[in-house]
Amino acid sequence: MPTMIIVHHLNNSRSQRVLWLLEELGLDYEIKPYQRDPKTMLAPPSLKAVHPLGKSPVITDGDNTIAESGAIIEYLVQQYGDGRFVPAAGSKERLRYTYWLHYAEGSAMPPLLMKLIFGRLGRPPMPALLRPLARSIANGVQRNYIDPQLKAHLDFLESELGKSTWFAGEEFSAADIQMSFPLEASQSRGGLDASRPRLFAFLQRIHARPAYQRAIEKGGKYDLLK
Repeated sequence: MPTMIIVHHLNNSRSQRVLWLLEELGLDYEIKPYQRDPKTMLAPPSLKAVHPLGKSPVITDGDNTIAESGAIIEYLVQQYGDGRFVPAAGSKERLRYTYWLHYAEGSAMPPLLMKLIFGRLGRPPMPALLRPLARSIANGVQRNYIDPQLKAHLDFLESELGKSTWFAGEEFSAADIQMSFPLEASQSRGGLDASRPRLFAFLQRIHARPAYQRAIEKGGKYDLLK
């Protein structure tokens, strides 16, 4: 008897990509929703019952429990893709595909996460007397390190999309799904706007895909959308 894929889905998180891929693959799945703590924005402790780190995304498929967006995407494409959404082995496109699967979390997300964290320094519950100093330090780090890093990444990505329609080549692939979250986060807080027309057009293309829209409908409110 076939197993049912269960997506342990945290609102406003990377797990939205997993729902999108499942919709692209046309697979049946079940969503088990979790809500962030409204004060800390952290995942609830109940996620630790699924995976020790208590983070999302996590999927269960029969006896398999898989965490990490890239690992989940690779698993689903290999297990259920039938050759879809991945370039041919040994091709230049496959090399680019592998690069973008790792780049999304390994290189693109760290400065975006730092932007989020340093943007919250100097706010309650920090004592009021310390907030001006914390804000001054945070603003300096953002101005001198984080913002230049974000600009460098966006310039790089804009240039790379000048080489092909999609990140791995002329065909849409799961690498584009993996890259969606850092680019949506960049549009939300990292300075991505219409001044980078290729990246802006990429977001418009993925948001227009029926599978993407179905995933948003099923996953619930997604604050990274603009």
